[in-house]
Amino acid sequence: MRAVIQRVHSAEVVVDSETIAAMEAGLLVYLGVGVDDDERDCEYLAQKVRFIRVFPDADKPLNRDVIDAGGSVLVVSAFATQADARKGRRPALTAAAEPQSAQRLYELFCTQLQAEGVKVQTGRFRVHMDVKSVNDGPICILLDSKKLF
Repeated sequence: MRAVIQRVHSAEVVVDSETIAAMEAGLLVYLGVGVDDDERDCEYLAQKVRFIRVFPDADKPLNRDVIDAGGSVLVVSAFATQADARKGRRPALTAAAEPQSAQRLYELFCTQLQAEGVKVQTGRFRVHMDVKSVNDGPICILLDSKKLF
């Protein structure tokens, strides 16, 4: 499972000209489920996102987690985070999980974050979304549950 997390001042998801999710300061998370992912991958990444210290305090620029900073999380399903672009010009998407499995694990990830006390909003699974964000920093971090990077 892979995630691209961005510290944002604000973010929103629009589907068919309708805003379906919007938040102020927090984390925008693009989440991609891989073919070999399972519940352990969800738990690992949910814990990473919940406790990653990317918000400033008076002492350090990266010292508080999302709850300490009073933020929330917007999770957007993004199968393209599983893309392999090492060869050719068209990314291969063979590492992305099938939709049914991916949706189950995507929803589990969101549920696990909520269980940790995080305010979570979501995009809509398997639809085209316009994602708008105002990045803060910018701080953009790549996470991989298989620890490939």
